[in-house]
Amino acid sequence: MLCSVVIYAQSRTGQNQDSSKSKQLEEVIVIGQRNRTDKTAKPLATLDNYIEKSSAINMIKRGAYAWEPYLNGMASERSVITIDGMRIYAACTDKMDPITSYVEVTNLSKANIHSGSSGSTAGSTIAGTLDLVRKKGSFGERSMNGMAFTGFETNNTQKVVGAALNYSLPRFFADVDFSFRDADNYRAGGSKEILHSQYTKYNASATIGYKLNEHQQLEASLIYDRAIDVGYPALPMDVSLAKALIGSVSYTRHHISRQIKQWQTKFYYNDVTHIMDDSKRPVVPIRMDMPGWTKTAGFYSMLEGGTGKHNWKTNVSGHYNKSLAEMTMFSNTAGEKDMFMLTWPGINTYYGDFFGEDIYSLSKHWSAIVSAGLAIHKNLVSNQFGLESLRIFYPGMSKSKTRLLKRLSAMFEFERNNWSYNLGVAYGERAPSVSEGYGFYLFNSFDRFDYIGNPDMRNEKSASVNMSISYQNTGFSAKLTSSYFHIMNYILGRPKTGLNVMTIGATGVKVYEQLNYAGILNTSLDMSYQIIDGFSWAGQIGYRRGRGENGLLLPLIQPLSYSSAFTFSAKSFSADVSLSGSSRYNKYNPEFGESELPAYTIFNLSMANRFKFGTKIFILKTGVENIFDKNYTTFADWNRIPRMGRNVFVNVVWKF
Repeated sequence: MLCSVVIYAQSRTGQNQDSSKSKQLEEVIVIGQRNRTDKTAKPLATLDNYIEKSSAINMIKRGAYAWEPYLNGMASERSVITIDGMRIYAACTDKMDPITSYVEVTNLSKANIHSGSSGSTAGSTIAGTLDLVRKKGSFGERSMNGMAFTGFETNNTQKVVGAALNYSLPRFFADVDFSFRDADNYRAGGSKEILHSQYTKYNASATIGYKLNEHQQLEASLIYDRAIDVGYPALPMDVSLAKALIGSVSYTRHHISRQIKQWQTKFYYNDVTHIMDDSKRPVVPIRMDMPGWTKTAGFYSMLEGGTGKHNWKTNVSGHYNKSLAEMTMFSNTAGEKDMFMLTWPGINTYYGDFFGEDIYSLSKHWSAIVSAGLAIHKNLVSNQFGLESLRIFYPGMSKSKTRLLKRLSAMFEFERNNWSYNLGVAYGERAPSVSEGYGFYLFNSFDRFDYIGNPDMRNEKSASVNMSISYQNTGFSAKLTSSYFHIMNYILGRPKTGLNVMTIGATGVKVYEQLNYAGILNTSLDMSYQIIDGFSWAGQIGYRRGRGENGLLLPLIQPLSYSSAFTFSAKSFSADVSLSGSSRYNKYNPEFGESELPAYTIFNLSMANRFKFGTKIFILKTGVENIFDKNYTTFADWNRIPRMGRNVFVNVVWKF
């Protein structure tokens, strides 16, 4: 019912072709699937834990909650993250609310990952796309089923509780889901308490569908997510409220003609509120409030079809977003005025996009995938006070800026017997993010600099090449993947002399500018082996390297990292022991606040049993994470905050 597996999905490429030939690869993390025995080490883990199983993604941690996905070693500005294809803009200037924080594992089915510009139906990107696909019911005979779940963890006394209900009719279905998490401060190895790492989170989700006829249906969905009292030990401020309301309606029609298989159109709207404050910090230089808001409305309309050896799709999409954030500093001196500024000065973004892709079966063993996209991106500063603030640094700054963003990719695949070879090239562009283009004195606690945006920057561009070799038989599989991104006009904050800091204790001021180029290399090897019946092994090893011009080391780049797990299963019982670790982190850049880190290895153990009572299923899973209570920190931990120490967990799932 709640299962995590990394697989490589394969889609048919020719209407009349053997489905075992000509396949397009994408990485898929299966998060939840009904009617499956649980096989994940920790069913009720947070979504962040599931996503970081991918060799393509690192999760940057600023606390115990809401980690930021780095796809192919690049910050979230360089990727497009969607929920069911919907564009959502985070509302926090400090990246404390990534899009992944507004859903739960209990209402998701999978996460689709595309690297680079290949397959990027969601929009222009450099690093790639991550689409979180929610679970939904299906039409059928009258039935009702559901599940209830609960969990407890000893390290931070985390409590998890929730339930889901699914109802089906021949022409109607409805899914509802609710989950609640509450955690206190966690303890690092050696029982050291990490202050301000608590959080409380509520998530509710609902989807309904109605079948108009055999080939047409309507769907409506709603997500409400609310987190309160969220601590961030790596940052100088916490979060009193992070709230998102995400809704959509869609129309789908199947079998329109022999050439057009499906047409889907969706309209959506989301409203995100994020409020940072330091009211629970005992000692601060000055009290601050930093609320942020984003509102996004958009649509997409996708056609899919096939003719002969061609299998194609087109997508037309567009969205409007408004991002606004402010900061108030409260004076400690009686009678002195408080200070107010707009850190995001009401940025309106208008975006329109067209994407097309064709998968062509060249022969029995060869296939080619070609895609192209073109987007129009416009930013408008809607707040006059914010515009005048930015004109202090850019006197001739225009109120609006329009950009044309292009992307193109091609991939060739050869398959024969148990082997598959892929080689692809891609080109992509992106516009500066709201912070990079229009941010006003945004404090980075890692390098301790205030950051100022630069609206005059050019589009960031990337030319990439990727390859993979995979082998699979009934008992063994292996996949070697490698990619290289050559990024032109690479956006990066660099120190600027002659500017005064705004934040007390800041080292200086950085202004976003562009390097001529930067390069990022990614490589990974994934393997699995069925040793004997009921006993299997899986392993993963990965490495990244990132450098800019003049040998500049890029920040937060993963060193050599590895994981290995042995699993035993017999009838309704399963157990697994795993380890994960990293080599010494010695290729770092102090300019970005980084420091050297030692190598580490941690060990985990879990066991599960599945009980069946008629039509009802009861799953009990327990385990120990970081068995030896090691105190360690990884390259992905902001300000070198240590990870959680020994943690015993119990998960209970009841399906009815």
